[in-house]
Amino acid sequence: MTEQIAQWFAGLPKEWVVFVISMLPIVELRGAIPWALSPAMGPPLHWAAAFGIAFCGNLVPIVPILLYLGPGSDLLRRRSPQLDRFFTWLFERTRRRGRLVERYGAIGLTLFVAIPLPVTGAWTGSAAAFVFGIPFRRALPCVALGVVISGTIMTLASLGIFSLIGR
Repeated sequence: MTEQIAQWFAGLPKEWVVFVISMLPIVELRGAIPWALSPAMGPPLHWAAAFGIAFCGNLVPIVPILLYLGPGSDLLRRRSPQLDRFFTWLFERTRRRGRLVERYGAIGLTLFVAIPLPVTGAWTGSAAAFVFGIPFRRALPCVALGVVISGTIMTLASLGIFSLIGR
């Protein structure tokens, strides 16, 4: 599977691959930054370029999620019982995982997004902002700050790991 994904990206500039990877749910910039800095994937990008490109890519899907998850899910739920079950599952799962957001609001949202683990990133944080009623104008800066913190952690960790491998 990894080889198939690598073939799909073959020929694209590394910067574009980092941008696209960082837009993907679950992977986000947590996967894009180590990939960008990995010497195994061709010449690594400079850490600042990797961070900046991954940050921008990670935020691309966030604005539409924050703006349209509520109205879009309401519309789809009314039209399909299967989609109603999916959104019920998604929002219940988000409530269970988003206790930090529920308890601390906007600050909890920032911390939730900042934790560099799968399923705690900007995508899930944006869903949590909707579920817990954090308005767009407060949610976007909190998610962006969480992405900066997570990106910083991933950049420092990746640089440390790849410098140890290079010895």
